[in-house]
Amino acid sequence: MQHKQYLALALPLTLSTITTPLLGVVDTAVVGQLSDASYIGGVAIGTIIFNTMYWLFGFLRVSTSGFAAQASASLDTEEHVMALLRPFVVAFAVGLLFVLIQQPILHYSLSFLGASDAVNSSASTYFSIRIWGAPFALANYVILGWLIGMSYIKATLVLQISTNVLNIILCILSVHVWDWGVAGVGASTLIAEIFSCVFGIILLRKYAGSIWQHPFVQALRRAVDPKPMWRMMRVNRDLFIRTICLLVVFNLFTAKGAEFGEDVLAANAILIQIHYMMAYFFDGFANASSIVAGRALGERNEKLFSQSLRLSLQWGLGIAVALALLFLVGQKWIYPLFSDQQHIIELTASYANWLVLFPIVASLGLVYYGVFTGATEVRFVRNSMILAALLYLAALYALQPLGNHGLWIAFLLFSLGRSVFLIMYVPKLRRLFQQTAAA
Repeated sequence: MQHKQYLALALPLTLSTITTPLLGVVDTAVVGQLSDASYIGGVAIGTIIFNTMYWLFGFLRVSTSGFAAQASASLDTEEHVMALLRPFVVAFAVGLLFVLIQQPILHYSLSFLGASDAVNSSASTYFSIRIWGAPFALANYVILGWLIGMSYIKATLVLQISTNVLNIILCILSVHVWDWGVAGVGASTLIAEIFSCVFGIILLRKYAGSIWQHPFVQALRRAVDPKPMWRMMRVNRDLFIRTICLLVVFNLFTAKGAEFGEDVLAANAILIQIHYMMAYFFDGFANASSIVAGRALGERNEKLFSQSLRLSLQWGLGIAVALALLFLVGQKWIYPLFSDQQHIIELTASYANWLVLFPIVASLGLVYYGVFTGATEVRFVRNSMILAALLYLAALYALQPLGNHGLWIAFLLFSLGRSVFLIMYVPKLRRLFQQTAAA
């Protein structure tokens, strides 16, 4: 595979995935134009709660993409169907469970994060509306994962962009026209998540016609067949542990930031949303690497697998430098998009230089992640994330005297650890692939 072919996958996927954090970015930016910093903090807390819930099951998209890519390369039509239905059953069931236990989730989350009463009030409003979209949000992970794994890039792009354009329009209308405040932001995101699921199912009818050709009950029975289901859950177990480590890091980051007051919490919320935009930019290239690695495994093509590693390295580093320079030059125009309060903008700028370093230290970990998931060898991802999280905890403790600057340094060390510790497993991944290809 050459650079042109890789970019033909990566660029549309990047454009698609970059719209994902726009749900949180738009929510933060819209309430940032209101008069009270507690609104920004409330939406930030609410977003953290949903990130916690959904990231725990983010493996549904990642593993679905890997299994679908392998099924696509092997031309196993029946497995195409199962790669979608198995995680879809899990996603909808978990989403319904979240709705049923919403009150305990909200109570314990607010208690853990320890923000002010004003921030908690805004967070509760946002959460109590958006929670009803949980089954649809998790189902969307599966739909997107399957479309990406099967290389239906155009469909992925249309689905993501239409969802986020709808969310942007509704957010602006609900806050600045209808004056619904934080409740309007939550309602806008809820409607966008439901729309995405419905539109995604319509796309599946077009691109996954074989699903509708099978008797539904028979297909569902196959979807919950213990042996293949256990293989999927084994992969997902390791991704689940990886996600728990991520959540520990981000939740501690938010909780520690809240200890420094509402203004610092608001500044961190703005910077962390910019960080998400950067991270999801890399995610588009990781998805491309996942597709290539999954195809290589399905075809037992060692040359293609080596190319996935080489392209991931080259483009990961190139994108890192470009994003760092872009943020360094353009940051003064970015902050006013999130808040019109000058003291919040100035406080945000005082911590921004740490974020310039983020793409440099995190790039390889974020892009190589796609190679490992495409090959469904995710235990290495799990191990590297555990090591990075331990490094973060140690740094967080040691750097407490530096206040919020210490918090950002600890986060950068965590991001660097994700890259370094995962790269250490690349030789072992290559040997395992060679063994599989030779079998």
